[in-house]
Amino acid sequence: MFIQAIERVSAFTRPIHTILRTYSGNQVIPGAATIFFVNELGYAVTCKHVVEMLLASENINAAYTAFKTEKSKLVQDGKYKASLKGLELKYGFNPEAVIQMRSTFVDTVDTMSSFTVYLHPALDLAILKINDFSNILYSDVAVFKKDGAQIKQGEMLCRLGFPFPEFTNYAYNQTTDDIEWKNEGIAHSPRFPIEGMVTRFLAEQSGIYGIELSTPGLKGQSGGPLFNKQGIVCGMQFSTKHLHLGFDIIDSEMLIQNKLKKVTDYSFMHLGQCIHVDAIKAFLDEHKVKYYVED
Repeated sequence: MFIQAIERVSAFTRPIHTILRTYSGNQVIPGAATIFFVNELGYAVTCKHVVEMLLASENINAAYTAFKTEKSKLVQDGKYKASLKGLELKYGFNPEAVIQMRSTFVDTVDTMSSFTVYLHPALDLAILKINDFSNILYSDVAVFKKDGAQIKQGEMLCRLGFPFPEFTNYAYNQTTDDIEWKNEGIAHSPRFPIEGMVTRFLAEQSGIYGIELSTPGLKGQSGGPLFNKQGIVCGMQFSTKHLHLGFDIIDSEMLIQNKLKKVTDYSFMHLGQCIHVDAIKAFLDEHKVKYYVED
């Protein structure tokens, strides 16, 4: 149903790869998010929480650099452990705290100096403009549904993103105590589509702002396009909510591998939530960003 649509949408949908490290050790943790381009001028749409993560990385890295500077000045005496503990408290470092983060926009443009963002005041929606590039590396741009009111309950739609990071082109540099991108390793992750039926619409007093689907949006698909079988963009994946079904199994004996075992299971339905196409177009209009709609 979505074979040709996925090919069409893949031409303007791209991953954001991230790597991070926590204070507990030197393991590099990969992650991903998704953006899609709306014109040939470097403008893309993604989730506000994705952009906020990108913006936070600068402060995270600066804080760790300052921490290392102060740590290097501590006297190695009997009070060192206490002094280090005080320094960790000052910077809020615990084993789970993220202390370094790097990101890269994969196959978007040839070079870039920075990016400009516009954050929606209420919705999990953002516009991201890549600055100072010479050539774009995406081969097409999104075409939005002209009339969002035509999206109906029961319609099958699809999302595309990069939820399972398989890239390996990163490492921890013990000499510099830093995480970094490498020229070796796998630089890409496979795209991953997931379909779903329109179950309900998300609304507030001002009107409809979102679309609920019968299947979950996966981590890493945040910011990815929602589209129909023609490849026309109908929205953008931003979150998944979890509804308790009430079909709970608590300490019930079941035959598993020929043995009776007590099983506990709490059942939930995981429903994807997408920003409605009309809300995206309105935000693009507000910031005078060029985009395309179906004929």
